Amino acid sequence: MAAVRPQRASAVPSYIFGALGGLLFGYDLGVVAGALLYIKPEFHLDSVEVGFVTSSLLLGAMIGALGTGTLSEKYGRRRLLLAAGVLFAAGALVAAFAPQLWPLLAGRLIMGLAIGALSVSVPIYLSEITPPATRGALSGLNQLMISSGILVAYLVDLGLSSAHAWRWMFGLAVVPAAALLAGLIFQPESPRWLIRQGRIDEARAVLTRNRSADEAEADIAEITSAADRGDRRAELAELLHNPGLRRILIIGAALAFFQQIIGVNTIIYYAPTILTKLGYQSSAAIVANAGLGGLTVLVTIIMLLFVVDRVGRRMPLVLGAIGMTACMVLLGLTFLTAGFSHGGPGGWLAIVGLAGFKVCYSLSWGGMVWIMLGEMFPLRVRAAAMGIATFVNWFGNLLVAQFFPQLLGAGTGTVFFIFAGIAVLASVFAVRWIPETRARTLEQIEGDLALGTKKMEVGARGV
Repeated sequence: MAAVRPQRASAVPSYIFGALGGLLFGYDLGVVAGALLYIKPEFHLDSVEVGFVTSSLLLGAMIGALGTGTLSEKYGRRRLLLAAGVLFAAGALVAAFAPQLWPLLAGRLIMGLAIGALSVSVPIYLSEITPPATRGALSGLNQLMISSGILVAYLVDLGLSSAHAWRWMFGLAVVPAAALLAGLIFQPESPRWLIRQGRIDEARAVLTRNRSADEAEADIAEITSAADRGDRRAELAELLHNPGLRRILIIGAALAFFQQIIGVNTIIYYAPTILTKLGYQSSAAIVANAGLGGLTVLVTIIMLLFVVDRVGRRMPLVLGAIGMTACMVLLGLTFLTAGFSHGGPGGWLAIVGLAGFKVCYSLSWGGMVWIMLGEMFPLRVRAAAMGIATFVNWFGNLLVAQFFPQLLGAGTGTVFFIFAGIAVLASVFAVRWIPETRARTLEQIEGDLALGTKKMEVGARGV
């Protein structure tokens, strides 16, 4: 056992640098809220153009997610992460130096392409290089990095707001992009991708970084068997026409869609707006928002250490959706009670509701979905299926970003009741359709899913 520990320690940088793509993901999601406050008056933007600044990134992410599967299969997970890092840095610089709206939109679109590629590649890469027993926590580093990126963005916005330095807000994204590139240069390729390319010796070298020699050989045999069973290219036609694969794809796409429309983006993008409606000053609302970001990071760490590889994936999704329903109902009632506004008790209830929602989301749908998407698809279609599911994820993000301001016209309380209803649907979906994937190799998950979701759930109880 002692001989294995140094190998496992040597693999730690692979997990950390592999997950850094999530930091870029989170930073760009969070930074635009503060930057828009100063871009709008400088470029004299109307409300439609402000929407373009936000949605251009999401549109790019949708395109990037769809195109990533084929490129990942052809060139490998690691190379695609490197290319996405370069693309992200380029887009950040274009946005930071944009003299007018259209170059800004172009920069945001380029960053979106990179973010879409990273949101597909990072979960796949982490799931394929980690051992089964700790795959949940190590794959969940992606969500921790996303949460950390959002928090860093909030703090950068707060620090640069007095100078109205929105260009620096965008430009500083080059720093984590450079860290990603520097780290990945020395990190290994996915062993499963290497085996599919016939590069067995290289795959063995990667596997022995966090396994004993005997464990590595057993994994190679299992991966090779799975790869042999699925020797065809991951094509869209196979995903759509094979009943078993189609079922898995639908489950994965629904997971990804619910993660975005369950209401989290209303808090990421609009928490300060929500609080100012209840009487908080803008500065206090921004500070409270940063506090919510810090809470998200803390709870994500708790999820990685104590939940995902001990409790599993499925039950937190069920309970988390129920908790989010309660928090959205609380927020809805707060806004329907007019006498609670203007800094009174309603403000504190709103903070409790927002914080409770972030806790429930971070313990469940925030991280669990990315972990499950990275591990539930069969090897031969993993990259293609992940691309489709992530496209659906970004589409849900775009819907919320585009229509939430319009929904507010129906009343803020009503909007939160709508999200409470969506959370109820998510909990029903999790109970009915979500399989448990804890403590299985990716090849075992593939075999179990091929036999049917219900069989897999029964088997998971004995793990």
